Amino acid sequence: MRADYVVVGAGSAGCAIAYRLAEAGKSVLVLEHGGSDAGPFIQMPGALSYPMNMPRYDWGYRSEPEPNLNDRRLACPRGKVIGGSSSINGMVYVRGHARDFDHWAEQGADGWAYADVLPYFKRMECWDDCGHGGDPSWRGADGPLHVSRGRRDNPLVRAFVEAGEQAGFGRTDDYNGERQEGVGPFEMTVKGGRRWSAANAYLRPALKRPNCKLLRAFVRRVVIRDGRATGVEIARGGRVETVEAGTEVILAASAINSPKLLMLSGIGPAAHLAEHGIDLVADRPGVGGNLQDHLEVYVQWAATRPVSLFRYWNLFGKGYVGARWLFTRTGPGASNQFESCGFVRSRAGIDYPDVQFHFLPIAVRYDGRAAAEGHGFQVHTGPMRSESRGTVRLASADPEAPPSIRFNYMSHDSDWRDFRAAIRLAREIVGQPAFDPYRGHEIQPGAAAQSDEALDAFIRDHAESAYHPCGTARMGRRDDPLAVVDPQCRVIGVEGLRLADSSIFPRITNGNLNAPSIMVGEKAADHILGRPPLAPSNAQPWIHPNWRTAQR
Repeated sequence: MRADYVVVGAGSAGCAIAYRLAEAGKSVLVLEHGGSDAGPFIQMPGALSYPMNMPRYDWGYRSEPEPNLNDRRLACPRGKVIGGSSSINGMVYVRGHARDFDHWAEQGADGWAYADVLPYFKRMECWDDCGHGGDPSWRGADGPLHVSRGRRDNPLVRAFVEAGEQAGFGRTDDYNGERQEGVGPFEMTVKGGRRWSAANAYLRPALKRPNCKLLRAFVRRVVIRDGRATGVEIARGGRVETVEAGTEVILAASAINSPKLLMLSGIGPAAHLAEHGIDLVADRPGVGGNLQDHLEVYVQWAATRPVSLFRYWNLFGKGYVGARWLFTRTGPGASNQFESCGFVRSRAGIDYPDVQFHFLPIAVRYDGRAAAEGHGFQVHTGPMRSESRGTVRLASADPEAPPSIRFNYMSHDSDWRDFRAAIRLAREIVGQPAFDPYRGHEIQPGAAAQSDEALDAFIRDHAESAYHPCGTARMGRRDDPLAVVDPQCRVIGVEGLRLADSSIFPRITNGNLNAPSIMVGEKAADHILGRPPLAPSNAQPWIHPNWRTAQR
């Protein structure tokens, strides 16, 4: 019950931290409330819709009623399992745009500009294409995290990329490399047809070392004595116990649970903690604030040819996919089926993409329900840089009570403008000649929804979270009153306590968040160990030369 370092959360960042600390010879104890990630529901990429809808694997959080979305309570899945959300996510691998991280540095996250973080992205990657002509100046070839691409043998997947080029958006052969902007192949954290979560990449190798242990327990709070974190209070087997940290406690429990734990431990907005009778340790008004997420809608079409994945959307088809995967690790079950994508700018005057498209060759929802009977396809469509900000707050001083989560979605006029533009751009792409052999009627929003008012009504009724919460303990300089951690990931106002997960993002990155969350763990580990950071890169990302006057 004692280690040099106690890591709270076996998720994307926590697994990377445990791996690097154990590799350095430190004793590490990883605490995780969730259970095993074994079994096909998690390990089969094609079954991705199942684990995030299973209470066994998901904390089951929902937002408070969102006033701009017809008071709907949106799902906010967070992994309650070994590997955290990397074990229940869609496995999409997106680093983010270079300008995202430059913005972090501008906001006080010194040492986290793109030149600083690119070497960590490369260190963590084992990119399958690096051995086949990939550019090693941008990508890594021997890291723990395997990154691959699907077969792209579905004609709809290929049509999306061709249509994007026909619409003038240009092609990117590697959006995680020099050029993000454009349309091209998607990447996924899959190895040999199996989900390659942070647990598979980092935690299991770390646990093979005698100095790294995993303990299943529910963490109630950080124990702080005389201004220093000395351990954590846990519950297991009906008892409350204390785990001691000889050097530091490291929170990596997600953008929802990390700020919750800080507040339960007396670190947060003083007035809010007083409401719940919690003794104040450090008044940090930024804890639980700055909550950000990506919203998206599914723009769907019927297909005029039987070429979509709907052929497997029946008991026999699912049985075939599952059996083939179990015995051979091949077939549709070996891919997340997000195999083509787009990153585009919604208008001239924006220097880098602010809209992301995930293309899927079937019309379905994440909860597994088909939106229409028959063959179809959809474009997951959403803006990337909303100005809306929300909060995570305590609903109770009881550690077992879920927190109150309010994203405050669509609270700025610019959110509506950008979302309408994104939907219209998706329609423009699918309207290109490449889709002529396959495009049937528009399922949703539907051809009648053309006006701003009609699209706004569709967004209010149908927008869903893309499951990318972040920013609730943002990083900044120590003299910033709203910063929660400094650029070394140290919690400001408490000694011996660090936080490293998507909570610390000053602003949400462009795309899915698993890759930058793991990068945070990699870089934080060097700070924790007192090592000099990796040498900055001098690689220069591609920016559209006429972005001020041209949209594409």
